[in-house]
Amino acid sequence: MNDLVLTGDRPTGPLHLGHYFGSLANRVQLQDRYPMYVLIADYQVITDRDVPGEIRKHTTDLLLDYLAVGIDPAKVTIFQHSAIPELNQLLLPFLSLVSVAELRRNPTVKDEIAHSSQAAVSGLMFTYPVHQAADILFCKGTLVPVGRDQLPHVEVTRLVARRFNERYGEVFPLPEALMGEQPLLRGLDGGKMSKSRGNAIPLSATEDETAALIRKAVTDPDRMITYDEERRPGVAGLLTLAGLCLGRSPGELAEEIGDGGAATLKRVTTEAVNEFLRPIRKRRAELGADDVRRILVEGNEQARERAVRTLEEVRVAMGF
Repeated sequence: MNDLVLTGDRPTGPLHLGHYFGSLANRVQLQDRYPMYVLIADYQVITDRDVPGEIRKHTTDLLLDYLAVGIDPAKVTIFQHSAIPELNQLLLPFLSLVSVAELRRNPTVKDEIAHSSQAAVSGLMFTYPVHQAADILFCKGTLVPVGRDQLPHVEVTRLVARRFNERYGEVFPLPEALMGEQPLLRGLDGGKMSKSRGNAIPLSATEDETAALIRKAVTDPDRMITYDEERRPGVAGLLTLAGLCLGRSPGELAEEIGDGGAATLKRVTTEAVNEFLRPIRKRRAELGADDVRRILVEGNEQARERAVRTLEEVRVAMGF
């Protein structure tokens, strides 16, 4: 069986530079090497919140971000979870293959529950890894780009595929986690860059918005700029961000800035980020609502055709 990549995001807000350097740039490279399905996981938004929020707007914005960074719908299939009902039909037999104890032990679920905004844990949150298994296996994905914290989800998918094959016959491949060199990009407060923490620079931010965000970044009173992740996380974060945008090492930039202080560091970072985002902003501005609708309709049709075939294989294998 030829390799196929499954990847995606939840539409909970604009993608940011942490997403770009952590996963999006890698996807742009992978699309030239493998067939790829890119999931807009809109149903999964409600795993850790009571309402999905501005789900239509976030879905459109997410697709615009994908296209702007260079993900090519002529090479990959971009689709919405909510448009593929067969994914949820696969969830039922898959849940029968996993015990409650195994779900309870999943470290990623434990962490997501601990950081959930809900007062009580929903059944959907509890079964989240099996939901992801359906996302991966419906298209028979064999490669799943993940960070280290998502490895347990891939293990659940492998467990589901292995048990299904043992019980009903060979239908699914055992997917492998594709671990990339994903740098930790610190946010503007020195912590991990994250949508939920409000410390990120969105890919869709204007030049003025970007400059305003970086001006408010947390640094320290030491005028001499040095790269020290442990003791100076805010300064190190800006140096790393500028370095990634410029293709240079943060230590080298620190030496150049020297005693220029935080003002010079923020100016250098602002210029680097705005120059880096310029072509992405240009591509985004060239896209319209009709482009988004067409791409989603075509991608959803392609993904659903694949899901229908897989579900039929599952039904036949199970004797229905």
